[in-house]
Amino acid sequence: MAYDKFNILKSRAVPLKIENVDTDQIIPARFLKAVERVGFGDNLFRDWRYDQKGKLKNDFILNNSLYEGKILVGGKNFGSGSSREHAAWAIYDYGFRCVISSFFADIFKNNCMNIGVLPVQVSESFLQKIFKNIELNPKSNFEVNLLEQKVSIIDTKEFELFEINPYKKENLLNGFDDIDYLINLKDQISAFANKTPF
Repeated sequence: MAYDKFNILKSRAVPLKIENVDTDQIIPARFLKAVERVGFGDNLFRDWRYDQKGKLKNDFILNNSLYEGKILVGGKNFGSGSSREHAAWAIYDYGFRCVISSFFADIFKNNCMNIGVLPVQVSESFLQKIFKNIELNPKSNFEVNLLEQKVSIIDTKEFELFEINPYKKENLLNGFDDIDYLINLKDQISAFANKTPF
Protein backbone atom coordinates (compact mmCIF):
# COMPACT_ATOMS: atom_id res chain seq x y z
CA MET A 1 0.00 0.00 0.00
CA ALA A 2 1.68 3.21 -1.16
CA TYR A 3 1.42 6.31 0.99
CA ASP A 4 2.36 9.99 0.70
CA LYS A 5 6.05 10.66 0.15
CA PHE A 6 7.85 12.07 3.16
CA ASN A 7 10.51 14.69 2.52
CA ILE A 8 10.20 17.89 4.56
CA LEU A 9 7.39 18.34 7.06
CA LYS A 10 6.70 21.78 8.52
CA SER A 11 3.95 21.71 11.09
CA ARG A 12 2.72 22.60 14.51
CA ALA A 13 2.87 19.81 17.08
CA VAL A 14 0.65 18.16 19.66
CA PRO A 15 2.47 17.52 22.97
CA LEU A 16 1.63 14.25 24.73
CA LYS A 17 3.94 14.58 27.72
CA ILE A 18 3.40 11.06 29.04
CA GLU A 19 6.10 8.40 29.35
CA ASN A 20 5.69 4.68 28.65
CA VAL A 21 2.72 5.04 26.30
CA ASP A 22 1.94 1.51 25.15
CA THR A 23 0.11 0.29 22.08
CA ASP A 24 -3.02 -0.62 24.06
CA GLN A 25 -3.29 3.00 25.13
CA ILE A 26 -2.71 4.13 21.56
CA ILE A 27 -5.46 1.82 20.23
CA PRO A 28 -7.34 -0.40 22.73
CA ALA A 29 -7.57 -4.10 21.85
CA ARG A 30 -11.35 -4.02 21.40
CA PHE A 31 -10.88 -1.95 18.22
CA LEU A 32 -8.58 -4.40 16.42
CA LYS A 33 -11.20 -6.40 14.55
CA ALA A 34 -11.02 -4.43 11.28
CA VAL A 35 -8.66 -5.74 8.61
CA GLU A 36 -8.36 -2.57 6.50
CA ARG A 37 -6.23 0.43 7.49
CA VAL A 38 -9.16 2.84 7.75
CA GLY A 39 -11.18 4.25 10.62
CA PHE A 40 -8.58 3.64 13.31
CA GLY A 41 -7.96 7.35 13.84
CA ASP A 42 -11.41 7.68 15.41
CA ASN A 43 -10.23 5.46 18.24
CA LEU A 44 -6.71 6.80 18.70
CA PHE A 45 -6.17 7.11 22.48
CA ARG A 46 -9.85 6.19 22.81
CA ASP A 47 -9.90 5.69 26.57
CA TRP A 48 -8.01 8.93 27.13
CA ARG A 49 -10.05 10.99 24.66
CA TYR A 50 -13.53 9.83 25.66
CA ASP A 51 -15.35 9.06 28.90
CA GLN A 52 -17.46 5.92 29.41
CA LYS A 53 -20.47 7.63 27.87
CA GLY A 54 -18.55 8.45 24.70
CA LYS A 55 -18.17 12.16 25.42
CA LEU A 56 -14.88 13.96 24.80
CA LYS A 57 -12.74 14.59 27.87
CA ASN A 58 -11.89 18.27 27.84
CA ASP A 59 -8.66 17.79 29.78
CA PHE A 60 -7.02 15.47 27.22
CA ILE A 61 -4.52 17.16 24.91
CA LEU A 62 -5.99 15.89 21.61
CA ASN A 63 -9.31 17.46 22.59
CA ASN A 64 -7.75 20.87 23.18
CA SER A 65 -8.25 23.07 20.10
CA LEU A 66 -5.17 25.08 21.09
CA TYR A 67 -3.00 22.24 19.81
CA GLU A 68 -2.94 20.87 16.28
CA GLY A 69 -0.55 19.67 13.62
CA LYS A 70 0.87 16.63 11.88
CA ILE A 71 3.56 16.03 14.51
CA LEU A 72 2.87 14.14 17.74
CA VAL A 73 5.46 14.67 20.47
CA GLY A 74 5.47 11.85 23.00
CA GLY A 75 7.34 11.11 26.20
CA LYS A 76 10.12 8.56 26.59
CA ASN A 77 9.40 4.93 25.63
CA PHE A 78 6.58 5.56 23.18
CA GLY A 79 4.88 2.54 21.57
CA SER A 80 5.85 -0.15 24.07
CA GLY A 81 3.73 -3.23 24.70
CA SER A 82 2.21 -5.52 22.08
CA SER A 83 3.38 -5.46 18.49
CA ARG A 84 0.01 -4.53 16.97
CA GLU A 85 0.32 -2.69 13.64
CA HIS A 86 -2.99 -1.02 14.40
CA ALA A 87 -1.26 1.46 16.72
CA ALA A 88 0.71 2.88 13.80
CA TRP A 89 -2.40 2.77 11.59
CA ALA A 90 -4.37 4.79 14.19
CA ILE A 91 -1.68 7.47 14.34
CA TYR A 92 -1.53 7.72 10.52
CA ASP A 93 -5.31 7.64 10.12
CA TYR A 94 -5.73 10.44 12.67
CA GLY A 95 -3.48 12.64 10.54
CA PHE A 96 -0.07 12.49 12.20
CA ARG A 97 2.88 11.99 9.85
CA CYS A 98 5.66 12.16 12.44
CA VAL A 99 6.08 11.10 16.06
CA ILE A 100 8.94 12.54 18.09
CA SER A 101 10.21 10.91 21.28
CA SER A 102 13.45 10.21 23.12
CA PHE A 103 12.89 6.44 22.83
CA PHE A 104 10.63 4.14 20.80
CA ALA A 105 9.84 0.46 21.09
CA ASP A 106 11.54 -1.18 18.09
CA ILE A 107 8.50 -2.98 16.68
CA PHE A 108 6.31 0.11 16.92
CA LYS A 109 9.05 2.16 15.26
CA ASN A 110 9.25 -0.26 12.32
CA ASN A 111 5.46 -0.48 12.01
CA CYS A 112 5.34 3.31 11.70
CA MET A 113 7.96 3.43 8.97
CA ASN A 114 6.18 0.67 7.05
CA ILE A 115 3.07 2.85 6.63
CA GLY A 116 4.48 6.35 6.19
CA VAL A 117 4.79 7.69 9.73
CA LEU A 118 8.30 8.91 10.56
CA PRO A 119 9.42 8.13 14.13
CA VAL A 120 12.10 10.66 15.08
CA GLN A 121 14.20 9.71 18.10
CA VAL A 122 15.93 12.66 19.75
CA SER A 123 17.89 13.14 22.95
CA GLU A 124 15.92 13.62 26.16
CA SER A 125 17.29 17.15 26.50
CA PHE A 126 16.14 18.13 22.99
CA LEU A 127 12.74 16.52 23.59
CA GLN A 128 12.30 18.72 26.66
CA LYS A 129 13.22 21.77 24.58
CA ILE A 130 10.46 20.85 22.14
CA PHE A 131 7.94 20.46 24.95
CA LYS A 132 9.02 23.78 26.46
CA ASN A 133 8.69 25.56 23.12
CA ILE A 134 5.15 24.27 22.63
CA GLU A 135 4.28 25.23 26.21
CA LEU A 136 5.46 28.82 25.59
CA ASN A 137 3.79 29.02 22.19
CA PRO A 138 1.25 26.35 21.18
CA LYS A 139 1.36 27.73 17.63
CA SER A 140 5.08 26.98 17.32
CA ASN A 141 6.17 25.32 14.11
CA PHE A 142 8.76 22.60 13.67
CA GLU A 143 10.55 21.23 10.63
CA VAL A 144 11.39 17.58 10.11
CA ASN A 145 13.76 17.12 7.17
CA LEU A 146 14.09 13.44 6.31
CA LEU A 147 16.71 13.92 3.60
CA GLU A 148 19.02 15.75 6.02
CA GLN A 149 17.80 13.67 9.00
CA LYS A 150 17.25 16.84 10.99
CA VAL A 151 14.45 18.10 13.26
CA SER A 152 14.36 21.84 13.95
CA ILE A 153 12.58 24.14 16.37
CA ILE A 154 11.84 27.01 14.00
CA ASP A 155 11.33 29.65 16.72
CA THR A 156 14.74 29.12 18.32
CA LYS A 157 16.63 27.77 15.27
CA GLU A 158 17.82 24.85 17.41
CA PHE A 159 18.04 21.48 15.73
CA GLU A 160 19.15 17.91 16.25
CA LEU A 161 20.09 15.18 13.80
CA PHE A 162 18.44 11.77 14.01
CA GLU A 163 19.29 8.27 12.81
CA ILE A 164 17.22 6.14 10.45
CA ASN A 165 17.74 2.87 8.61
CA PRO A 166 18.83 3.77 5.03
CA TYR A 167 16.38 1.31 3.45
CA LYS A 168 13.46 2.71 5.47
CA LYS A 169 14.56 6.25 4.67
CA GLU A 170 14.54 5.54 0.95
CA ASN A 171 11.10 3.97 1.17
CA LEU A 172 9.69 6.94 3.09
CA LEU A 173 11.16 9.40 0.60
CA ASN A 174 9.46 7.47 -2.23
CA GLY A 175 6.21 6.64 -0.43
CA PHE A 176 6.93 2.90 -0.66
CA ASP A 177 6.07 0.06 1.66
CA ASP A 178 8.05 -3.18 1.33
CA ILE A 179 5.86 -4.51 -1.49
CA ASP A 180 6.04 -1.23 -3.42
CA TYR A 181 9.82 -1.38 -3.12
CA LEU A 182 9.91 -4.84 -4.71
CA ILE A 183 7.45 -3.86 -7.44
CA ASN A 184 9.68 -0.91 -8.27
CA LEU A 185 12.53 -3.37 -8.84
CA LYS A 186 10.52 -5.83 -10.94
CA ASP A 187 12.49 -5.15 -14.16
CA GLN A 188 15.80 -5.72 -12.39
CA ILE A 189 14.43 -8.82 -10.67
CA SER A 190 13.17 -10.20 -14.00
CA ALA A 191 16.49 -9.47 -15.71
CA PHE A 192 18.36 -11.26 -12.93
CA ALA A 193 15.95 -14.20 -13.05
CA ASN A 194 16.35 -14.53 -16.81
CA LYS A 195 20.15 -14.70 -16.48
CA THR A 196 20.10 -17.15 -13.63
CA PRO A 197 20.07 -20.83 -14.62
CA PHE A 198 17.75 -23.17 -12.75
